[in-house]
Amino acid sequence: MILEDATKLLIEFLRNPDHGSFGKYGYEIYLPALLRTYFRKQGIQDQDAEQKLYEISPIFYAAGWELCRRGILRPGIKRYGEQATADGGAGNGYSITPFGRTWLQESNSDDFVPTEPERFGEILAKYKSKFGAGFHERAQQAIRCYGAHVYLACCVMCGASAESIILSAAIAKEKNETEVLKKYRSANGRHTIENILIGKARKQLQDDYRAYSTLLKYWRDEASHGRTSKIEDNEAYTSLALLLRLAMFINDNWDDLVNT
Repeated sequence: MILEDATKLLIEFLRNPDHGSFGKYGYEIYLPALLRTYFRKQGIQDQDAEQKLYEISPIFYAAGWELCRRGILRPGIKRYGEQATADGGAGNGYSITPFGRTWLQESNSDDFVPTEPERFGEILAKYKSKFGAGFHERAQQAIRCYGAHVYLACCVMCGASAESIILSAAIAKEKNETEVLKKYRSANGRHTIENILIGKARKQLQDDYRAYSTLLKYWRDEASHGRTSKIEDNEAYTSLALLLRLAMFINDNWDDLVNT
């Protein structure tokens, strides 16, 4: 079990908490009780559950802290006067924040998306050295925005990360970073960089590139303008998927795009 697996399971617990016959004291979420109840449902005998709890507790403590960091949980009892325990205060007891309640009532599609840095980093790590730190930074921020349900910002960061990809490829093709950056900063800079990269590529590569990039560009521009936008979780989710697919496409066709 990795951090994302534990986080997904913990989110399921938050939406449908079941402490079974175990006490939860003054906490809304008491991890040992939740896990022991979960083990029973999985057919694990009580005598084996303690060893299992000992083995997986570190990753669940990390998951609890991750949800605290995202503002969904907070350590401590639900309200003043509730029973508190040293064990709960040591990392086993949590309560849901007001933001967390709103977050849990919203779409649950992100429970099954690689929204944690650990898994997302695994997917994109091999592209960081090729596309640069700017790409990686924006991609990480995009995934964090999605996890926080900040969908407009997610689309903006996905579009910016995509531009980092084509910018790095155009620099590699032209072998003149200063000149390429100058063109990028000029009027219609994004279009100019795209033309450098795919303007003379074969039609199939041009069509494939547009298939991955068109919606990314549209939603980035739509999200970054001041007018009301209808961008929600579906658009942000698709932006993340297209960003990953664009990275794979440029990487897989690097020689054809850059060296011809």
